[in-house]
Amino acid sequence: MSSQTVLITGASSGFGALAARALARAGHIAYAGIRDPNGRNAPAVADAAEYAARHGVDLRTVELDVTADESVQAAARTIGRLDVVVHNAGHMVTGPAEAFTPEQLAALYDVNVLGAQRVNRAVLPQLRAQGRGLLVWVGSTSTRGGTPPYLGPYFAAKAAMDALAVSYAGELARFGIETSIVVPGAFTSGTNHFAHAGSPADTATVAAYEEKYAGLMDHVGEALAALTPPTADVSQVADAITTIVGTPHGKRPFRVHIDPSDDGSEVVSAVADRIRSEFLRRIGLADLLTPATAG
Repeated sequence: MSSQTVLITGASSGFGALAARALARAGHIAYAGIRDPNGRNAPAVADAAEYAARHGVDLRTVELDVTADESVQAAARTIGRLDVVVHNAGHMVTGPAEAFTPEQLAALYDVNVLGAQRVNRAVLPQLRAQGRGLLVWVGSTSTRGGTPPYLGPYFAAKAAMDALAVSYAGELARFGIETSIVVPGAFTSGTNHFAHAGSPADTATVAAYEEKYAGLMDHVGEALAALTPPTADVSQVADAITTIVGTPHGKRPFRVHIDPSDDGSEVVSAVADRIRSEFLRRIGLADLLTPATAG
């Protein structure tokens, strides 16, 4: 397997940091995209440098805030030639949907959806010119699986990202650019997803919901933890990403689930992806289901 240059967004911690390390161990040049590297994420930058030195791997960090176009463009210039982008940056919020202001939802979409669009606009001209590349999108089983209450804004943002990924898959196929969607389930430990989740600004509405739904989020967390087998490990997501990147061009899977709690997403996605495939064939666009071969 030849070494590839990979950019991982949102790589200061969690899935992103683990994926960057796994990809570097596999022999790739891994760029961990980290926002505010000289401020609150300075420890993450230092950890990445220490890891690279200790293991003798090519793990680099690059300043990248997916909510700022200037930062995204600067990161693309710093990296130069690129083969793979892992769209991992994301943010979670918990609480009753009504209690989030429209501005809060807009900020959530800015990270989870528009951030990927900014990155694509910065890197796709190069990938299209190369006639080869890979986009890996880190989604969520919530898009089509079990959806407990109090996670609605996050679920909606991840569903929007998934829809964007599916559309891009067909639009990039003729350029030789592949798409793989990695779909993690609810890992309640090993990441900061739940610990760093945002909360609604409208506390009066939160209080009104507490009269009927007191303790609901605690119940959801406990139930998800109970469904997750003790063997579940967040590194499985990083391993899946690394396997996809290392798979030969044209052989990469369109969607891969890593769902220890088995919330049903894989069953629903299998139907949805089959319908997409059948429909593209019916309208004479079967070639969009596989990436074109360069040359």
